[in-house]
Amino acid sequence: MTLTKHITRTLLLLVATITVTLPAMAQNSKKIAEQQRVIANLEKRIAEDERKIKELKSSKSSTQKRVSLLTRQIESRNHLLNANRKQIRLLNKDINRADSAARKLSSQLEHTKAQYAELVRETYRNYRHNNYLSYIFSSESFTDVVRRITILRNVAMARSAKIKEIDRLNHEVARHRDTLARRQEALNATRRNLNTQKQRLQKDANTARQTVKNLSKQEQQTLRNKIAREEKLEVAINELRRLTKGNKEGASFSKMTSNLNLPVVGGTVRKYKGNMAEIVGRKDAGIISIYAGKVLDIKRNRITNKYDVYVAHGEYISTYANLSEVCVAKDSKVAKNQRIGTIGSSVNLTTMEMEYKMVFGIYSPNPSEVMQASKCFKK
Repeated sequence: MTLTKHITRTLLLLVATITVTLPAMAQNSKKIAEQQRVIANLEKRIAEDERKIKELKSSKSSTQKRVSLLTRQIESRNHLLNANRKQIRLLNKDINRADSAARKLSSQLEHTKAQYAELVRETYRNYRHNNYLSYIFSSESFTDVVRRITILRNVAMARSAKIKEIDRLNHEVARHRDTLARRQEALNATRRNLNTQKQRLQKDANTARQTVKNLSKQEQQTLRNKIAREEKLEVAINELRRLTKGNKEGASFSKMTSNLNLPVVGGTVRKYKGNMAEIVGRKDAGIISIYAGKVLDIKRNRITNKYDVYVAHGEYISTYANLSEVCVAKDSKVAKNQRIGTIGSSVNLTTMEMEYKMVFGIYSPNPSEVMQASKCFKK
């Protein structure tokens, strides 16, 4: 009976292993499927832009439009590269989990088979030395006969159940191995796609640089102004000012407040322009609120596909444009230096290379009062 109990405990451990592993794999599989949809949408958008670029004639009137499309395509291609990298990380995680589960199940299954074989051998030895009929007929009473028959039936049922359990575990091991093979195939395909996209990104950048080089200085400036208008904050500050009325969060902020940290962690200011500051940083740099306050609104820019976040400090407003991700919600309270998102990418029109930047803005509750962004960070 001790051996039977030990096998039962082992089988329960196997079931527990599957119970814990399967939900985790299912959740990761869902993330992989979602990421695949992101990749498919990006590839579709890039293909559409490529079609538009080919349709444009190489004339002066269409050159600026071609550069705008190329610029957008470079950024889309960069997003696609990042999406593929994320997919690779998810697939690697799934592969490691499936491989670990398969190896663990295989090892425990072999151990269980060995224990079950010992149970069969022990049962056969008992049969040879103590015939089952002798075991039953040696009962002291009719009740004892019933009890012994029940024991023999339970042992037979237990053996049958163990065989079924072993068959089920064999199926689970095979399923994990099949998942492992499919994920490895998907990983190899994603890596090939990543390398292809890298080459196409470099080709797009070279084409865009050459196209811009062929423009006159006046045309280049016109193009920069056009893209700057497309990327500017699309919000009515006056409407936001109305929403700040009576706000108590971060109410100690004033036009005299200074010595604040830059909103881009580890970033540097490239240029100040009145109430605006263009700040560059490293990839995935965190964006923080310059002061305690309340999130007034979060918008997604229809041109750049990036996020703009608006925070009220009392009745003052700070804006954070070109965020790739946001980790706060509308109407939520934020503390000073609390992370609100992640810096977004952008194409440098001079080099046509990807860079990471954020545009910061600061606004007074009085429309006639001009704020200077540089004063906020003056040490």
